[in-house]
Amino acid sequence: MKNKISIVLAQLDLAVGDISGNTKLIIDSCEKAKNQHNADLIIFPELSISGYPPEDLLLHSGFKRRINDALNSIKDEVAGISALIGFPDYNDDSIYNACAVFRDKEEIVKYRKEALPNYSVFDEKRYFTSDEQPTVFELKGKKIGINICEDIWHKSAAMKAKESGAEIIIVINGSPYEKDGQSKRENIVKQRALQTDLPIVYLNMIGGQDELVFDGASFVMSKNGEIKYRATSFEESMDLFEFDLINNECVPIKSNISSKLSVAESVYKALVRGTKDYIEKHKFSGVVMGLSGGIDSALTLSIACDAIGSDKVRAVMMPYFFTSAMSLEDAQCQADTLNIKYDILPISSLYDSTVDLLQPIFLNSEKDSTEENIQSRARGLLLMAISNKTGSMLLTTGNKSEMAVGYATLYGDMAGGFAPIKDCTKTMVKKLAKYRNTISEVIPNRVIEREPSAELRENQHDSDSLPPYDVLDPILEAFIEEDLSVEEIVERGFERETVTSILEMVKRNEYKRRQAPPGVRISNRAFGRDWRYPITSGYTFPE
Repeated sequence: MKNKISIVLAQLDLAVGDISGNTKLIIDSCEKAKNQHNADLIIFPELSISGYPPEDLLLHSGFKRRINDALNSIKDEVAGISALIGFPDYNDDSIYNACAVFRDKEEIVKYRKEALPNYSVFDEKRYFTSDEQPTVFELKGKKIGINICEDIWHKSAAMKAKESGAEIIIVINGSPYEKDGQSKRENIVKQRALQTDLPIVYLNMIGGQDELVFDGASFVMSKNGEIKYRATSFEESMDLFEFDLINNECVPIKSNISSKLSVAESVYKALVRGTKDYIEKHKFSGVVMGLSGGIDSALTLSIACDAIGSDKVRAVMMPYFFTSAMSLEDAQCQADTLNIKYDILPISSLYDSTVDLLQPIFLNSEKDSTEENIQSRARGLLLMAISNKTGSMLLTTGNKSEMAVGYATLYGDMAGGFAPIKDCTKTMVKKLAKYRNTISEVIPNRVIEREPSAELRENQHDSDSLPPYDVLDPILEAFIEEDLSVEEIVERGFERETVTSILEMVKRNEYKRRQAPPGVRISNRAFGRDWRYPITSGYTFPE
């Protein structure tokens, strides 16, 4: 193919800190691209050798040595093909987010990231030094410019590549998933393509890393802003496209352009992928979770089964006096449908013995939320014991609405290692349950439609303690994800007293959230690395 450049996009799941494993995967992928695709160039994601984000591993002296050893191995092994590979570049006292092109045992060219994101989940200025020098390399007579992730969100780096003679721009990325994130990426890249009058190749990684999930969806865009190829989301791939040297255009070998996913489908796939990778990368044999008969645990169970297979999932129903017959029936139904290991462990004796033991201290105090929390903590105790004994990780089932306002019990239903739906509001949970049933009906419909209840006291409903979720969730999203003031939220049609009481609950329960397990991030602001409100605060609402 004298008049064409064939390029493979290695959309891979590269594990943070697994330098030797990532290096082997890179070298093996280079061989595959050379032998099976006869490719001229293979490109890998941002920081592909270290995985993204490596965080404070970057500061460890042993990490630096292993990175340098990996680079030497790649230089020695990669031959007969050019490979664009991302890695942390150590230079005296500085670290750069860099990439290089390797070919026939040589480093042909190196590029260092210019724009360092320092917002949301990103804190690259903590680790990396910026470099404003453009880099262009030549392949079969064609000049190719390089950007890294955040670079493409700003005009400067792309224009510098253009001014340096680039005829194609390749962008390697570690861009985590969030709702509608793909549309934002493609709109930004379209702007750059039109500004530079150049085709742009956008490669993203996939896989779960703690609370982040990378969704791939790599794409190739013409200089006119037209999508020529889009990879499948949340799946590894090594797809080939060609660059026509005569007509200066990108020509995908794989003719289909994967469709953008609906919000519900993309969120569900993100939750499944994030849960799967967290479990498997931590080498757990399986998971255990409480199944209450409610929608949160029902959705979590479905996610777990889709992530690792029903044979590796155990659910436990732990009824007490307030557990309804409907909950027992629906939990059993879902367990049977999904064919999981299922146990029923009544907590009456454990609860009664605990309350009896505490009587000398409680004396004749009236029952209150203390006794409700004992129920929850009794369940947490049993689940943690099963987790310890079986080596299975405990999944928690709380959602974002509950975590926001503290409608959860520390050391009870909050106990566990991972929280798949932690960043999903109750409204989103319902949408996801309905979506999952379009694939196969695994969640009983009345679980989806019934009024939510913790079933910790007689005739209890969530609405006894909280506003309706169609009121609560938009207020929470406005405050948490948009940073709106009380006044701005009230202007959207909500009562001031309701708004202030909800925001005060959010503030008051920060101490709980700091003790919660990690969970999949699907919004533009989740409780985790991009939420940093103080635990101790004298701030009041409205102000």
